[in-house]
Amino acid sequence: NHHPRVNILQPGAGVGGHCIAVDPWFIVNQNPDEAKIIRAAREINDNKPNWVIEKINAEINKLKKQGVTKPTVALLGLAFKPDIDDLRESPAVHIAREMLDVDSAEILLVEPNIDKLPKTLETGKLVSLSEAIEIADVVAILVAHNEFGKLEFSNKNVISFVTNL
Repeated sequence: NHHPRVNILQPGAGVGGHCIAVDPWFIVNQNPDEAKIIRAAREINDNKPNWVIEKINAEINKLKKQGVTKPTVALLGLAFKPDIDDLRESPAVHIAREMLDVDSAEILLVEPNIDKLPKTLETGKLVSLSEAIEIADVVAILVAHNEFGKLEFSNKNVISFVTNL
């Protein structure tokens, strides 16, 4: 973990980007018998966004049981790592795409490093951080952007999938 720009040992909503999320599969495919640990690690990390979705849906269901008909969920961060605008192979984008298909909640997307959503998320609503915090019932922090570490929440269901805020 000595890479100057990446802290790979910090848990998050999944592993993304154009290298770490993809390149190990080349090794596994070329050397399946020797790369069992790499395969297991990638399978675990590839499933992390689904685990995150389950946790968010659990919060939605709690609110529905409390009488909130259609909770509003703010997903904070779409980039594949903190403080960048690169969405390539981002687990947060996968989570957002899946959550946008859920009819049980209104989904707000917050990514302070982009001005418009990519085509894969064009059905979503990109909002400012302040707007999302003001109206969301549930706030899910998917990426440890610096802006998110300064937030104070009151009367919100906050679930953070990052540890380095």
